[in-house]
Amino acid sequence: MELKQSVEQFKGQTRLPKLAIPTSYDLYLKLDLTACTFSGTVQVNLNILEHTNKYLVLNALELDVHKVWFTKSNNQTYQPCDVVLDGDDEILVLAFDEMLSPGDGVLGIDFSGALNQQLKGLYRCTYVDGGVKKNMAVTQFQAVDARRCFPCWDEPALKATFKITIDMPSELTALSNMPITNEKLNENIKTVYFEESPIMSTYLVAVVVGVFDHIEETTADGTKVRVYCPVGKCDKGKFALDVAVKALDIFTRYFSTPYPLPKLDMVAVPEFSDAAMENYGLITYRENVLLYDDLLSPADRKQFLTIAVSHEVAHQWFGNLVTMEWWSHLWLNEGFATWVSYMATDIMFPEWKIWTQFLLKTNDGLRMDALEQSHPIEKSLSSYIKRYAGKNAKTDDLWGVLSENSGVELNSMMDAWSKKKGFPVISVKSKDNILEFEQSQFLSSGLGGEGLWIVPITLSIGSYNKCKTFLLETKSGKVDISELVHSPHENSSSVDEKNKEKCDDHFWVKVNTEQSGFYRVNYEDKLAARLKKAIESNCLSAPDKFGILDDTYALCEACKQPLSSLLSLMDVYRKELDFIVLSKLINVCYKVMEIASDAIPAVVNELKQFFIDLLLFSAEKSGWESISGESHLNALLRGEVFLALATFGHNKTHKEAIQLFQTLLNDRNTRLLSADTRKAAFIVVMLNASTTDRNGFESLLKLYREVDTVQEKELVLRCLASCPDPNILLEVLNFMLSDEVRDQDSIYVLFMISSEGREVAWRWLKAPTMSLRIKVFPVVTVSKVSTKANIKTMASDPDPEPQSDPQTPTITDPLTNEFATLNDLTHDLDSLHELATRGSWRSILDKVARARALSFLRKPHEHLTYLAFHVIALSKLRRFADASAELDTLYDLDAAHYLYQTQT
Repeated sequence: MELKQSVEQFKGQTRLPKLAIPTSYDLYLKLDLTACTFSGTVQVNLNILEHTNKYLVLNALELDVHKVWFTKSNNQTYQPCDVVLDGDDEILVLAFDEMLSPGDGVLGIDFSGALNQQLKGLYRCTYVDGGVKKNMAVTQFQAVDARRCFPCWDEPALKATFKITIDMPSELTALSNMPITNEKLNENIKTVYFEESPIMSTYLVAVVVGVFDHIEETTADGTKVRVYCPVGKCDKGKFALDVAVKALDIFTRYFSTPYPLPKLDMVAVPEFSDAAMENYGLITYRENVLLYDDLLSPADRKQFLTIAVSHEVAHQWFGNLVTMEWWSHLWLNEGFATWVSYMATDIMFPEWKIWTQFLLKTNDGLRMDALEQSHPIEKSLSSYIKRYAGKNAKTDDLWGVLSENSGVELNSMMDAWSKKKGFPVISVKSKDNILEFEQSQFLSSGLGGEGLWIVPITLSIGSYNKCKTFLLETKSGKVDISELVHSPHENSSSVDEKNKEKCDDHFWVKVNTEQSGFYRVNYEDKLAARLKKAIESNCLSAPDKFGILDDTYALCEACKQPLSSLLSLMDVYRKELDFIVLSKLINVCYKVMEIASDAIPAVVNELKQFFIDLLLFSAEKSGWESISGESHLNALLRGEVFLALATFGHNKTHKEAIQLFQTLLNDRNTRLLSADTRKAAFIVVMLNASTTDRNGFESLLKLYREVDTVQEKELVLRCLASCPDPNILLEVLNFMLSDEVRDQDSIYVLFMISSEGREVAWRWLKAPTMSLRIKVFPVVTVSKVSTKANIKTMASDPDPEPQSDPQTPTITDPLTNEFATLNDLTHDLDSLHELATRGSWRSILDKVARARALSFLRKPHEHLTYLAFHVIALSKLRRFADASAELDTLYDLDAAHYLYQTQT
């Protein structure tokens, strides 16, 4: 009883008790890939702390422990009197009869386990060799899964060195963080010894055992870089190898710190839970992320690969050499790795204009390269890396170094930005050459809140040569722009000279110039109207045109502006040809269509036609066929535009796509259907497939089975479920679960389930045979099959009365805001007079008015259930992250029911 009570003190704790600190691990693993098991021994050099008692507590999960011993530095050996493995808390508690005195010692543990199929810890995946499926072993330890492979202190701050030895089948290749020092062969078993690593966190330890070919290069500093590919596919790894070598050289210079290890390996793994993992010296990737085919991979895949490889290489410094102290500081790793990966990509491929594209990822344009002087940042990051090399750091440590090098106290400023929910929206008004600014907290839910930020305001007035900057440190402020308004016009390098002349008659104010700040801008109607004219006259840069559209959509979603304002603004982008702006326009079209399909289905066809009209100009300019020597951005634009036209049902696009698909079937090497436009063609094929005409569907399945590259297979999977025919969709869903599709790839099928197919997918998902399979899919499984009708089946009472619970926070989602927006729209016809005269707009507005009336005739509980289910699809759980400590509970088939109960 006394022992049990003592063990209980270690349960339910977020972190391990500070009883001992590991300094080095000597890890031996023996793999049996036939039985899919492993066994091993770990010997951990420990420093027993002064306040230690009779216990050692470390992490272990899904392991069998066979023997434990502890040897002090004086060679005295202790055997534990009890060994407790607690699966709930994932800890291993070792109880000793005697007190463990402070000082150094070695803890030894013999253990064994199974190679799981969960893609975490030490797991098995399969590859095909000569038509025979065989097993290989891979590790994925981030965040807390090293404990599934060997008992350890599995926390990022508890760094140690690692010396790894592996017994394995002799015909296979073994990779780990460090180079191989020796190999010994004993019949069909090979023992591989690796160099001892520098100190690192447990989540960065890695082992891969399988069959590979490899290619290699050496950096300017002599670091050997290798890419390990599936047998016979080394040519597909050349581009990634080139990027990695260049990225290592760039970061070595930028951080003024050499790459810490003697080698860097990158390996393509057939089954992997993430896109990539930055293990120290051994970066693991999904095959479709690392491998690139010059003919068959689209332009966006090349760009994604470049950023992904640069990101993982950057982690070798930001994350591996300097590691966050705890997972709450993970953003420190990911945020800066993301930023420097874009920096490296821009250095390698300046023609991609990647910093402008960065807006698509941030949506708010926090671009550090927009600073006039980037050298202080470079100097600060270099100092930060050197100061904390081999150590752990917190967020405040970075702010401290930045403050030292810049001479500006950043802690208080950054606390407001990094620790406060949401970010500011700046409302702007103009009166007699005085601009009035007011900040408030912006939440896309539409709810307001308290918040005050130190906001760096930038603005341009009628020209990019008439600029002003200031800090808005209070709730509101005023700026006199008389001098700028009346100053003589100057030439601007940012805008075409002829277009500038047309702007002279227009007084426009653009706040957050070039989208360099992290805030939204809400203009009064007068200023918004002038900006629309500036867009039509092509007076604004691409980032600013992007930002105005992005802000307007966000404000509309939050019910701060009517839907009519958004649609009216979108109409002035008809002649747009810039990729970044068109990409945002298309994205907004998709989002509006997603909401309209459920909230105002009567206007969907008219909206589709409106969106098609917006994109026809750019489609005619780009055409289906790629042009030799064209820019990377043109290739990206072509793919997005034709995919959108295909999705919205443009007849001409559908006819051309079907013809081009047939050309591809006749000649797999045709250049008429480029890699960039194949997705559009495949989507058209599935949109037109039906039970009575299965030819296209069967041809696409045949293509999936015959193609050799993972990218081509992924592309087909991403398109199959877009078919609206219920019988075809059922076939696709069952195909997704077959042995022909890897479990990790099932998610690609679910991404494109059409709105017409959600009811069918929902019934399929609820079938008894699916109950055991559902948890292998992420939450998008539920999100992609949700409809208003589905959620009704979840309520036990057909007409429940919603109860108000004061303990339950009210959650508001953009979906419910759309109903309010409908109300605004019907009272805002005057502002749409010009558009309403253009034919289809009059019928759109009439149907919106009817939809509004029908919407509010629904019973209140139907709105609640509607919200509960659709919030998963539209918000990806972001507003329910705090509703449950364990998000896994939301992965269940009854996730929507859970949300409904918690919110009502």
